[in-house]
Amino acid sequence: MQDLLTKVRACQVCAGLPLGPRPLLQASAGARLLIAGQAPGRITHAKGIPFDDPSGNRLRDWLGLDRATFYDATKVAIVPMGFCFPGTGTGGDAPPRPECAPLWRDQVLSAMPDLALALVIGRYAINWHLPQSKHLPIAALVRAEGPAQVLPHPSPRNNRWLKQNPWFEAEVLPALRRRVARVLA
Repeated sequence: MQDLLTKVRACQVCAGLPLGPRPLLQASAGARLLIAGQAPGRITHAKGIPFDDPSGNRLRDWLGLDRATFYDATKVAIVPMGFCFPGTGTGGDAPPRPECAPLWRDQVLSAMPDLALALVIGRYAINWHLPQSKHLPIAALVRAEGPAQVLPHPSPRNNRWLKQNPWFEAEVLPALRRRVARVLA
């Protein structure tokens, strides 16, 4: 796993990105929980730590995890669809670069045989992890429980969705916290 992570972190495929390549991920062979997001944002790119921003604060709260547990690679893997900040697009960050997932994703995921739960965040991650569900609305996917749990993106940009779907915080999050605790116990 360490050799693979060294190769991933040295990747230069996205050398033309506005802030340059800086692959961000967290993984270890013994990780039990996978967080499959979109791509690092500008803040996390600058810090070099995945989800170390307001979205990460919200996600940790949703999962009931403190920073130490969340950033313990032996427990939690953070493997986005794109490992580098893709730049800014219309209404937010640009989509993850399409080269990254086919190049690295299967190799990284296959090196983690103990994964028990995947948290799938965002349409690009849904399309990869749950291709049969890619045309379903996010709300329907969030309500479904399976080996992969879909979550809305924890970005403050999704405050409107959260307000329109109060069942998420009332019903899904308590069950998710219990499930995450069981997986990491």
